[in-house]
Amino acid sequence: MFTGLLSAGLLLRAAAPSHGQAAPATSPVIAPQAKLQLVARQFKFTEGPAVDKAGNVFFTDQPNNKIWKYDTSGKLSVFLDPAGRANGLYFDQKGNLLACADEQNQLWSISPAGKVTVLVKDLQGRRLNGPNDLWLNPKNGSLYFTDPYYQRDYWTRTTSELDGQKLYYMASPQAAPVVADDQFRQPNGIIGTPDGRTLYVADIGANKTYRYRIGADGKLQDRQLFVEQGSDGMTIDTQGNVYLTGKGVTVYNAAGQRIEHIDVPAEWTGNVCFGGKDRRTLFITASDAVFVLPMRVKGVQ
Repeated sequence: MFTGLLSAGLLLRAAAPSHGQAAPATSPVIAPQAKLQLVARQFKFTEGPAVDKAGNVFFTDQPNNKIWKYDTSGKLSVFLDPAGRANGLYFDQKGNLLACADEQNQLWSISPAGKVTVLVKDLQGRRLNGPNDLWLNPKNGSLYFTDPYYQRDYWTRTTSELDGQKLYYMASPQAAPVVADDQFRQPNGIIGTPDGRTLYVADIGANKTYRYRIGADGKLQDRQLFVEQGSDGMTIDTQGNVYLTGKGVTVYNAAGQRIEHIDVPAEWTGNVCFGGKDRRTLFITASDAVFVLPMRVKGVQ
């Protein structure tokens, strides 16, 4: 069933092949005896999973310029095509899908009907490097996004127009971006806590992940090394555990102690989020495939 291409709208059943050994009953995060399940392997490179209020997961296939939807019943369909070479995604409180639209180095807001509004076109007349991942603070609607430089074959330019690869802050999706931190080699994955007080940002170029306190004005304070591991994408659960990606998924508790590793049968694991009606399904984007894994813990977003 999964050896050929899956057409949009195909219902994916629980008979999907599993991979690896069942999780031990003692895993602090994975459901007892759960196995990684392949959803589909029909893409070129999957990224940016984000969950809406109903538990449906949206993700990108950047090389094929599409945003896909995987709903809570297991139905896979195309949400937006073309999609601005979107990478990272995140939902705002109104149900709009915020997207790092890498084709023109922009930040988009996409309505539930698929209408695109450009939030950030450039930075004082200069193109951004290529917005990669973003997080929206649920307490006040402000957002942060990472802007590394990855040369794309669909660009005409061959160099950055900016001095460095940085993390940006926007007081609202309509506000102008300002630099939140510029001390990175190549910032990438990002996630915050649901109370809006803590932000995690990966410097994948330096193979490190940092933790910040978020001030009342949105400024970042008290930058600390969280773990000696970079990450392409991130998510967090209700217990405060942080999930980093790259070679599979590695889980750290809030103290920075490694508590779990999930092997993923793919060359690269790009990103991860919690989905499903109860937010107890880990949705994993990995190279040309997407996987799901039943979890003991619940995701916050």
